[in-house]
Amino acid sequence: MMKSVTEYKDYREYVLDYYQERKRSSAFTWRKFAKDAGFASGSYLKLVCDGKTRLREEGAKKTAHAMGLVGFEFDYFVLMVRYESAKTDEQKKKCFEEMQALSAANHVKILGSDLFTFYETWKHSVVRELAVAMPGAKPNEIAKVCRPAISAADVSDSLHFLVKAGLLTRDIKGNYHQTNRSLSTGRLNVVAVAVHSLLRQMGEFALDALGKLPISERHFSGITMGVTAETYAKVVEEIALCRKRIVSIVADEQQPDRICRLNFQFFPLTENLNSVQVTPDKGE
Repeated sequence: MMKSVTEYKDYREYVLDYYQERKRSSAFTWRKFAKDAGFASGSYLKLVCDGKTRLREEGAKKTAHAMGLVGFEFDYFVLMVRYESAKTDEQKKKCFEEMQALSAANHVKILGSDLFTFYETWKHSVVRELAVAMPGAKPNEIAKVCRPAISAADVSDSLHFLVKAGLLTRDIKGNYHQTNRSLSTGRLNVVAVAVHSLLRQMGEFALDALGKLPISERHFSGITMGVTAETYAKVVEEIALCRKRIVSIVADEQQPDRICRLNFQFFPLTENLNSVQVTPDKGE
């Protein structure tokens, strides 16, 4: 039996699973599938699943009908397609919020929903660390040490969410514990949109720290360099390894006296030079 469509992060995976499930129990073909959905090309849906083309809004509705989706599952599938086609983070965020609202109204939890909420704001990641670093602290006490300042109500809401999402547990003494020391977004595309929002917030905080904190309390450095695609990939790999080493350094820290943020930023300052046509100066 197939999983609910809300358990999928990619509409292509759902379409492929539907096809394979039908094929296991009958002589179902891609041509028959495409015909049921009303597409002229018998290979269209296979090309969609292979990532060589994509569904549009009307095609999504026809495909959903062909797969027998009705009610909120029909609407959810169409939203998944709309999400994948969205051009900006804001459009993707709006689509995912519609998916969340649709699922909540039907008492269904969708894949990635909790992590999306977690990464959407910096408050959850900071409160998650502080709740463990300040055992027995009340929300107003946690709020006072946050930079920038947040309200006790914000802290209470965050703690409630973190426990409900399984990102924190609370023992009989009322102390909080992290269920996992580190978190990963995995391959969830929906979470990437929220992570982008978090990175923007943390980037703004970094600029603020540059102007307000003494050098003894913050570290900023950078390199401007020329690279090829190959060296770019090597540098990205080195950054990933460095990040893992830093995680291992702080993993066993039992009594932190502050919560810090480390940003890694590596991006181009020019266009690809190979795509630029330079005209030699022939002189007078």
